[in-house]
Amino acid sequence: MRAVTFQGTKDIQVKKVEAPKIEKDDDIIIRVTSTAICGSDLHIYLGSIPTRHGYVIGHEPMGIVVETGKAVTKVKKGDRVVIPFNVACGDCWYCTHDMESQCEHPDSNPTPHTDFGGYFGYTEMFGNHPGGQAEYMRVPFGNFLPFVIPESAEVPDEAVLFMSDVLPTAYWSVLHSGVKKGDSVVVLGSGPIGLMTQKFAWMMGAERVIAVDSVPYRLEKARRMNRVETVPYKDPNETGDYLHHLTNGGADVVIDCVGMDGEKTPIEKAQQKLKTQGGSLGAIRTAHRAVRRFGTVQLTGVYGLWYNAFPLGRFFERNVTIKTGQAPVPHLMPELFKMITEHKIDPTEIISHIVPLEEAPIAYKTFYEHGDECTKVILKP
Repeated sequence: MRAVTFQGTKDIQVKKVEAPKIEKDDDIIIRVTSTAICGSDLHIYLGSIPTRHGYVIGHEPMGIVVETGKAVTKVKKGDRVVIPFNVACGDCWYCTHDMESQCEHPDSNPTPHTDFGGYFGYTEMFGNHPGGQAEYMRVPFGNFLPFVIPESAEVPDEAVLFMSDVLPTAYWSVLHSGVKKGDSVVVLGSGPIGLMTQKFAWMMGAERVIAVDSVPYRLEKARRMNRVETVPYKDPNETGDYLHHLTNGGADVVIDCVGMDGEKTPIEKAQQKLKTQGGSLGAIRTAHRAVRRFGTVQLTGVYGLWYNAFPLGRFFERNVTIKTGQAPVPHLMPELFKMITEHKIDPTEIISHIVPLEEAPIAYKTFYEHGDECTKVILKP
């Protein structure tokens, strides 16, 4: 089969690889009909999260079930399914407490010396599960993970695909941060996650939603799509202080949808190459200046392992709550599907490009370089 593979830093190639097979009785195989490039995939693209050459990437897939293990009862051949990016069993303590992103089943993340969950297409560190930017994909835990799109639901792939990651990540970020009626909310980053986070913040009753980004067309997209105030990002100090002033003492909630690959200082660039720094601290520095005392900062953008000069004291001395992590997806999918079918949200708003799988290398470059006003790319195998 053909699949999108990592071949080196900024080197993504579509290659012929071995097609997946049923390995365990509760596995399923899907023929991927739509998949997408995520901002988190850029961490792999840039080499920030290391993996082997030839690794199949991608964690936002959906498709048609073509084969099932003998123990699978939830789905059948021909079912149309969306696959969450979490690899989760549905039975462990974390899964049964709506914390599926930290599933502790040994098949979720068997990588030695780790204490976190597994994710599709996100390197050996996170379980070594080949991703969904491919013609076919093996999905374990077939009685739990697939979300079946009812045959009666006349919705295109583009309307439900983002239930795999973008929608639950944005929605959970707002829920986890505790946004409530009357709050002022600053969203750092206006990519796909940031755009949907802004929308969900309004839905939770926020009084003000302010979008921050360094790319003009993304701010314009935020204005058109979500009616938010916008602030161009300049640097952590100036932008953070301006947001603090704009919100009369700081925002109630700051949600970081940027993460480790934000704008880096020369020192951060050098330290990241030496593996002594996990990436940029720009968004975190902006957040600590923008949030009010006793406010909350939600870190949704992906971060690396180690960070020098983390402004811990600045958070501590102002009683700021820091929340982090990967969204637990499966339990949120039914609610999000209802929002889509009841026309409360329209996920297709974030799509800018739909291209064949074979054009993935060009699409990655365009997405990373913000070319052609790229917001979200769907790949069609």
